[in-house]
Amino acid sequence: MKIVVLPGDGIGPETMAVTVEVLQAASVRFGLDLELIHDIAGHESLKKHGATVTPALLEKVKEADGLMLGPMSTYDFKDEAKGEINPSKFFRKSLDLFANIRPSRTYTGVKTITGPFDLVVVRENTEGFYADRNVESGNSEILVTPDVAISLRRITRECCERIARSAFELAMQRRKHLSLVHKHNVLKITDGIFLDACHRVAAEFPEVTVDDFIVDAMMAHVVRAPERFDVIVTTNMFGDILSDLTAELSGSLGLGGSLNAGAHNAMGQAAHGSAPDIAGQDIANPFSLITSAAMLLGWHAQRSGNLSYLQASRAIEDAITACIAAGESTRDVGGVLGTQATGKAVVKRLQQT
Repeated sequence: MKIVVLPGDGIGPETMAVTVEVLQAASVRFGLDLELIHDIAGHESLKKHGATVTPALLEKVKEADGLMLGPMSTYDFKDEAKGEINPSKFFRKSLDLFANIRPSRTYTGVKTITGPFDLVVVRENTEGFYADRNVESGNSEILVTPDVAISLRRITRECCERIARSAFELAMQRRKHLSLVHKHNVLKITDGIFLDACHRVAAEFPEVTVDDFIVDAMMAHVVRAPERFDVIVTTNMFGDILSDLTAELSGSLGLGGSLNAGAHNAMGQAAHGSAPDIAGQDIANPFSLITSAAMLLGWHAQRSGNLSYLQASRAIEDAITACIAAGESTRDVGGVLGTQATGKAVVKRLQQT
């Protein structure tokens, strides 16, 4: 398996270095023969190439089997004409990575405000309210006058059906319960299409129990009783907000792994940002990016049929769980270690499996 590795900005180089060590250990332990192809994106690429991402990098990613994207300083990149392109958006749109899979679960050793839970948010990744990716060219926000602006939401039946199918397939691998999240009481046409597409796909999965929730009510439900939920599917912006909430409920946004998957490509990416305020201090939690790498290996296992990648994926997740329970983690999740030491603890446990 060939994986392009892009460290990113802020805490990205620190957390990616740890993630690379874990991937290398998994490769040796399970005979994966991983080939990690290192390149740059974000601020470093902007300085060197005049753009945060380049066409040549995209071609390199297309030729590989997967991509690991480190945290990026997205808020710094405001003018695409100056090469300031959002790398996350760039790869999601260019590779049609329509499914953003974001698991959240509680861990022994991490204090939370809820009881134990284990759920996954499946977020549509290519349209919705996101003005930088829902039109072919340009941006779907319109400044009518200096004081009047319009933002367009694109919803298509095709995108709704394929994200629904991804969610149902995942639910079949878990507890066979899928919750649809929407705002149909207000967005009657667009969320009407989303709900109709989900129910049409549901006919193909009669074993899955389906319910639905209005998005604002859902925010209260997941805080009150997250254990009620298994797989949750929703549109782009709702899923972005909801998955950050569920990750934080698990104890820290630093635990939030994320996989962006399409029909032919996938990208592992931490759910959090570049956190420049703590960069270089060896205190950043690497678990989100490590979990994302494990998810990328799991995706490749499903695609290739090579179960060694699935074993490696599960072993990495088990090592993270054991480290957290033993306090071998960063302070935000109850441990006493720095970023590098946390990574070495994961590697040590991984080598013992």
